[in-house]
Amino acid sequence: MPRSAPPFRLVTLLLTLAAPAALAAPAVLLFPALGRPDSVTLQGRVLTGAPQGSTALSRNLRRLATSNWKGARVELSFLGLTTHVTSGHDGNFQVTLPAPKDAPFPAGGHEARASVPGADTQARVEIIPDSAPFLVVSDFDDTLAISEVTQPDKLVTNALLRDSDTQQVVTGMAGFYGCLGADAARAPAFALVSGSPVQFAPRVSAFLSRHGFPPGFGLYLRDLGPGTLSGYKQPLIRALLQRFPQPVVLVGDSGEKDPEVYAQIRDEFPGRVRAIYIRDAGHTEEAARFKDMLLFKDASAAAEHAAHAGFARSDCVSRTFAPVPPPAQARELP
Repeated sequence: MPRSAPPFRLVTLLLTLAAPAALAAPAVLLFPALGRPDSVTLQGRVLTGAPQGSTALSRNLRRLATSNWKGARVELSFLGLTTHVTSGHDGNFQVTLPAPKDAPFPAGGHEARASVPGADTQARVEIIPDSAPFLVVSDFDDTLAISEVTQPDKLVTNALLRDSDTQQVVTGMAGFYGCLGADAARAPAFALVSGSPVQFAPRVSAFLSRHGFPPGFGLYLRDLGPGTLSGYKQPLIRALLQRFPQPVVLVGDSGEKDPEVYAQIRDEFPGRVRAIYIRDAGHTEEAARFKDMLLFKDASAAAEHAAHAGFARSDCVSRTFAPVPPPAQARELP
């Protein structure tokens, strides 16, 4: 293929080549979620084959190309409750489990399970008490992970040739998130709302764990399709703000539309958005995009701002972002 061919044509070709690959067993994806003591909504997708592969390229292509299983009977369980649902035309399923009236779900992380004939999986559900100080809604690509979305050739490389163990992390962001919350005993909740495809949920979860981000992220990724080319974040963030009453801190990057999306959410929910942090990933020429937001290049700047605003622990920030002393110089012997 000529070097000038658009990257999306290369991706289309690769997906076509990957689609017929032999896939032995079905797979079920269950997305990590946030819940409240009164109820939990579980979501996932059933695939006709497990997207296995010996390389990052083969795994990623099969994640994207594997067919969805329509009509699969899915068994879901959480804290002693069990229910059954049937996957839709796109393989997706969703169910809300109310807690027993006399036994609300306890705060903290708990395991949910999903199974279909021939496959099962589990995912963490974080029950957020009303006493949680705030909710962090975070982007992923070029906010937590280096994806280089504004450079199509590099984006394809990062999306297809990298995996959870090889994609680069944005330096300092795990430390920044780990320091959030004025009281270590009352940590904020974390929701990741991203344009990464839902098929990449296991990869994203593994990335967050590998790089030491706080546990308990709910993952709200993009269901790829003609209707989700744009405007896919606002409905997800609105649903989160309607579900959880806490104040909100929004974190994203300048590469695409995070500043505009977050400004819209701030306007729609007056008084709910306490701060907006935008990592400099390019396209920062128009200062008006970042009105009343903190545009930062280094995570330490965001962490220090959060500490001064009361959103982060000053001692944690000082410890995590302490200057690294220069290496000692060798002394010459007389």
